[in-house]
Amino acid sequence: MRQHNTLNVFEAGPEHAADVLSVIRHSFSARPTLDPPSTALDETIESVSETLAGPGGLLAERRGVPMGAILFNESRPGALGLRRVSVDPRLQKRGVASALVGVAEDVAEERGCDSMWLKARVELPDTVEFWERREYIVVGQDGPLLEFGKTLWLARELPDAEATQDFAARLADLLRPGDLLVLDGELGAGKTTFTQGLGAALGVRGPITSPTFVIARTHPSLVGGPALVHADAYRLGGAPELEDLDLDASLEESVTAVEWGEGIAEQLSENWLSIRLERRRASPDDPVGAVDPEAGTETRVVTVKAHGARWVGTPLRSHLLGAAAGTGQ
Repeated sequence: MRQHNTLNVFEAGPEHAADVLSVIRHSFSARPTLDPPSTALDETIESVSETLAGPGGLLAERRGVPMGAILFNESRPGALGLRRVSVDPRLQKRGVASALVGVAEDVAEERGCDSMWLKARVELPDTVEFWERREYIVVGQDGPLLEFGKTLWLARELPDAEATQDFAARLADLLRPGDLLVLDGELGAGKTTFTQGLGAALGVRGPITSPTFVIARTHPSLVGGPALVHADAYRLGGAPELEDLDLDASLEESVTAVEWGEGIAEQLSENWLSIRLERRRASPDDPVGAVDPEAGTETRVVTVKAHGARWVGTPLRSHLLGAAAGTGQ
């Protein structure tokens, strides 16, 4: 059972079907009449119990009183679907829905999923805004139903330069022309090392070195693939100076990696990967690190977050974490 302030959110079983159904009925009964009408009010104890015994769902309680619920849908490989996202009308806009969605994403990660998906009615602008604020992206529409998707983020420990380059090489498997990588992290965190692994896997002409003084270099492919454009925004004064580099002129046919690009390079595309590298001293209290703190060693942690419809449905977590999925967040 997970706690959200005084709210308890937990995975519900068939024994909770009556409480889940009660929340669904209260929530959807309070919504405006739609055409065609929602099928949520057609749910029964039997249908909810069957779902909870299969894909599962969540129940949110405060002091033993049901406050919110979600049913899961596992019909798509690698993705967890959300259905009947419901909050007692008396408690809307008090964080119950956000708590439910946060726990649902935790469950998806624990199940090894790469992404989330759901459908919402276009006639409910507050609902649409709720999902957009949580970085869910509209990826399709079927009549009045908007389909939203979200790629789950991941983190992994990288104990040395070789591991950093190997991780970048795994990411290269998923890249295609037009992809933008925005790299950030303190000096010495491994941004250039990461890009070297990326370039080697893409088969581009080297050597790849820090472009701090050149600002940007283009490394053409030696194997008929996309070129790698390697840029450094460290000395740039902001987005206008980045525009002067004309990186967008080659963006569509290249893979572009911008070091120190956070807050600047995102303007280049609606779709990008945020890649943050951090140095961490081994500590017995570090929930990510697996390095022996008594050895006095230092490790690096890479965090990857996807932005834009391009990445919805891409197996980032499963491919990048691989056998080491237990180290992800």
